Amino acid sequence: MTEPPEGSDAEPLHQLHHAYVKVLRISGALLAAPLVAAAAALEMALPTPPGLLLSVAVVVAALLLLRVPFRRYNARGYHFSEDRLRVVSGLLFRSDTVVPFGRVQHIDVAQGPLERAYGLATLTLHTAGTHNASVSLPGLLHADALAMRERIRARVKRDTM
Repeated sequence: MTEPPEGSDAEPLHQLHHAYVKVLRISGALLAAPLVAAAAALEMALPTPPGLLLSVAVVVAALLLLRVPFRRYNARGYHFSEDRLRVVSGLLFRSDTVVPFGRVQHIDVAQGPLERAYGLATLTLHTAGTHNASVSLPGLLHADALAMRERIRARVKRDTM
C-alpha cells in the first residue's frame, strides 16, 4: 500500500500487482523497437559518425524502458470500499477519481495477450454521465478483477432493488 497524496481522501491506496511493471516494459519495448530501427536506417542514410544515432536511440529507449514503467506503476493505486472505487493515476497530470457504485452502468474485465500471459486484467467501470464516463484500473490479478467485478455487481444489484 502507498500513502495517499496530500489533500486526498484519507484511506491508503493499494498498489497494482508487481507484474504490471513487466507488462509495461514489454509494451514499451514493442513501441521502442521501430524507433530504434528507424534510427539505424537514418544512420545509414545520413552522413553521421558511425553509431551516433543508433547509440543515442538505444540509450534513450533503455532509460525509458527501465525508469518510466516503474514510475507509472508507483503513480497508480486504488482503494476499494463497500460503496465506491477510488483510482489514482498519473505522473505529470495526476488524476484522483472516485466512482460511487450507485452510478455504475456496467463493468468490464479485459485481458490483452501480455496481461493474459502474466495473469493480469483491467477492470473498467462505465458510469452514467459524459465526463469521465469510464474508469479503468489495469494491473490487477485476473482473479482479483473478477472478484471486484462481482462485489460491485452485487452492490449495484442490491442498490437497484
